Amino acid sequence: MSKACLIWCGIGLIILSMAGFGGWLLSLPAATAAAVAPLVPQEEADAMLASLRPSKRERPLVAVIGINDATETTDYLVPTSILRRADVADVTMLATDAGPVQLYPALAVEPDATIAEFDAAHPEGADFIIVPAMSHDDDPAVVAWLRAQAEKGATVIGICAGAKVVGAAGLLDGKRATTHWYYLAEMLKRSPTIRYVADRRMVADEGVATTTGISASLPMMLTLIEAIAGRAKAEAVAHDLGLEQWDARHASAAFRLTRPFATTVLANRMAVWNREEFGIRLEPGMDEVSLALVADAWSRTYRSHATSYAGSPDTVVTMNGIRIVPDRADSDRPEEQRVSTFPDRKPADALDLTLDTIAARYGAGTANVVAMQLEYPHHIASR
Repeated sequence: MSKACLIWCGIGLIILSMAGFGGWLLSLPAATAAAVAPLVPQEEADAMLASLRPSKRERPLVAVIGINDATETTDYLVPTSILRRADVADVTMLATDAGPVQLYPALAVEPDATIAEFDAAHPEGADFIIVPAMSHDDDPAVVAWLRAQAEKGATVIGICAGAKVVGAAGLLDGKRATTHWYYLAEMLKRSPTIRYVADRRMVADEGVATTTGISASLPMMLTLIEAIAGRAKAEAVAHDLGLEQWDARHASAAFRLTRPFATTVLANRMAVWNREEFGIRLEPGMDEVSLALVADAWSRTYRSHATSYAGSPDTVVTMNGIRIVPDRADSDRPEEQRVSTFPDRKPADALDLTLDTIAARYGAGTANVVAMQLEYPHHIASR
């Protein structure tokens, strides 16, 4: 029997074994809803800025917390990069234990300190805590530490599904919040007193802020910069990043599980014979926002995965002092096995350019699957 025949027979058996799956698939909507992001009243925007203004230090101390075995790539790297780029706060990358933080779906980082070392150096606590998505929403060390930091007066900011971690700590009970569209029902089931706010990329309520998907880390950090240092500073950083606006507008109805999303994921996962690994060359001084967005996107196609490489196994220090641990020590790779972080473009352009490249390689459906996972409104709106 030929290899092709074996493959197609295998696919047929898989399909036959999924008798109940077909009905579920047909029950999904055929497309995302046509939705327009409503304007955010100025008084609401002003209230958010007021709630984020630091009250403990003139120059705030920000801690970005991660667990060592699986912390979301963009959630962990982008807030650190943007805040350090702005130079309006002291920013420390933390891990629960010693050793590198393995990010998912790609990259690994050496943190600046453990939470125990941070507590010893700063017994009064941080001004702000950034909480990325993590593989364990209820990690005991993280939950206990977040509660302790909140008691010391820190404002806790959950990025994307990091809101579930904040919720597991009990810090969202009875408060307004949002999170990534895919995890919303799970978060509300676990913490039923949370008051979900639709059509907002970010929501703040009494010492806690939350955002929608992964890509919302950019507007959230610019909003925090504005709260700390004023509008002019935020505009300067936004221009440097290549972002025109960063307000809380969002069309929540555009993000949901649909039949095209599910069928594309299924088809890509079943194409087990056609997986690709792309290398990203780490360079000293490279931009972390572009790196995170590109590695994240290429690792969410269900057809490809991004790995990092450098000429030696030593860590590579990026533009804003983040220490990336190479996955491989390779001097170079063939061009067809590499992907660019677009160093000659603005960092925010990297995601659109990567999604366009993914669409050219795997089709618009796969690019939309990636954008939907990132809850990235610009690309979804254009498809």
